Formats: sequence, C-alpha cells, structure tokens
Amino acid sequence: MTSTETLALKDVLAAGDRLAAESARFAGLGWMRGTSGNLSEVVSRDPLRLAVTASGLDKGELRASDIAVVDGAGAAVAVDGLTSLRPSAEAGLHARVAAVTGADAVVHVHSLNAVVAGHHWPEGVRLRDLEMLKGIGRRAHDDEVVVPVIPNSQDMAELGDRFEDAYEQGTPAVIVASHGLYAWGSDLTHARHVTECLDWLLGYTVATAR
Repeated sequence: MTSTETLALKDVLAAGDRLAAESARFAGLGWMRGTSGNLSEVVSRDPLRLAVTASGLDKGELRASDIAVVDGAGAAVAVDGLTSLRPSAEAGLHARVAAVTGADAVVHVHSLNAVVAGHHWPEGVRLRDLEMLKGIGRRAHDDEVVVPVIPNSQDMAELGDRFEDAYEQGTPAVIVASHGLYAWGSDLTHARHVTECLDWLLGYTVATAR
C-alpha cells in the first residue's frame, strides 16, 4: 500500500457517499446480489486515484466509509483518516477503464440480461433502431452499436488488455462473458443512466431474438 497527501478525506468520503447511494439502487434492482459488483469514482486524475466500493460487503448496506482508494493499477492507496478496506481485485479494471475512456465513474453489475446476451453473441451484441439508444449517447435510428464481449479472466491485467483491445469510442460499455457488465460515464449519475438503458436494450435484444 502506498500513501498520498493529495486527497482530502472530505472529498473521498463525499465520493463514498455517492457510491453507497448508487450501490443501494443497483442492489435494489437485483444487479448486485450477495456482495457482487463494484462501483468507482475518480477522485484524482494526476495521479489517477479512484474511490472503489470495498470488497466483501453487502452493496445494499454500504456507508460512505465502506470504500478503498486505489491507484492506476488498482493497488490500495492510504488516505489519512480513512480506515483501510480491501478493494476488489476488479479495481484494476476500473482504473484501466477510467484511464482509457476518460470516464469519471465506472459501474460493474451482474446484470442477467448482459450475461445472457454475451452468451448468445460472443462476438459482440448488435443494437440498432431503438429509441433507448439515445440513453447511451447514440442515435435512435440508422446507427448500429456493437457492445463488445470479452472473455473473462481472474487476471485483471489480462482482462484490462482484452477490454482495451475491444474498446470503441462511443460505446460506453463492455460485457465480460459469463460475468457481467461494465459501463461508464462522466459521473456516477451518467454511468447509472447508461447502465439502466443498456440493461433494457440487452433485455429487449435477448427477448426478441429468433
């Protein structure tokens, strides 16, 4: 664990409060069952630091302090006044997504629609001519969106490489096969909207497949 003097505890806890509120919302939707899933928010860009929901906790019952701060590789960073909690191993992928896309918030949920869609279309899930596409920043018509699907791995560096190879600017999400959905946005509210809209789009695509 490394130390930093650049982060104010009040700013980190404010991020933790927002992460706790959004986690409770996603848990209520059934997308963060048990202790699964994790959310993050960028609290510094130079150097890159993210507040990430701590590992092993019920995401419907988080407090503002139930977070870890990690660096650009997903390693824990000490913050004065904050009890050190264990970040998820997946924090490394959150950091990679934030670095590559420029997003300030990343959502990882275990949406069943995403996992089923990834199973049916392992080469990528194609979406088009649906009004809900506006919710992810795309056009409702004459605009084909392909949500990448990447193989799962317990090695976050390897998974990060797979994400980066598959990433296309303008598609704010990736499905990790047999695992779940990563989506991102300019802040947590935006990332939540992207996640909700994508779940609907993927659910519709699965339900209407022939």
